[in-house]
Amino acid sequence: MAGAGRIDCPLGGALVLGIGNVLWADEGFGVRAVEALHAAYQLPGTVELLDGGTQGMNLLEPVVSHGAVLVFDAIDFGLAPGELRVLRGREVPAWAGTKMSLHQQSFQELLAIADLQGRFPPKLTLIGVQPLRLADFGGSLSGCVRQRLPLAVELAALELSGWGFPAVPREGVAAERLNAEALALPAYESGRPAESEACRIGDARFLNRRRELESR
Repeated sequence: MAGAGRIDCPLGGALVLGIGNVLWADEGFGVRAVEALHAAYQLPGTVELLDGGTQGMNLLEPVVSHGAVLVFDAIDFGLAPGELRVLRGREVPAWAGTKMSLHQQSFQELLAIADLQGRFPPKLTLIGVQPLRLADFGGSLSGCVRQRLPLAVELAALELSGWGFPAVPREGVAAERLNAEALALPAYESGRPAESEACRIGDARFLNRRRELESR
């Protein structure tokens, strides 16, 4: 997702990063989680919130320029759909042969480069969810994944507070949006076409062309 939204903080603070693609169902968990955290809690100015979308290696500098990094992502842990797992520090694999991240250029690869440069984040926490559904273009979060958003946000708030960045409930104070209003979950869900009206497994033009070639 291009054009990531961000709220900046001074160098050396904490970064909360949500990565994923809201267009592919549960792949959007990371983005939805950082949005939910921002909506629920006020954080110190030394905390940067970033909707990282699918920017890949463009996220390297934001990650290595902070002393503490918390990441939300949809991760293939091999668990039951909707289960959360929290990994810290070197528990987050940077050199694994099998990608855990569901993105083309995984967060693991970014961490591997940071490690090679001697800039691995001093504090790093990954809050990941096991996805249920991915091959649903234009789909939203599945029910079991959506239900885990409040717990993921609570875990993040506790982690940040433990790092010395207290998370204070907003109690009715409206939050500035991290990204475009059209990407907000209610707007996204109300605007997307039904499965009967649109191809939900990819680009219909490409898929129809591939079928033509295969039938020859």
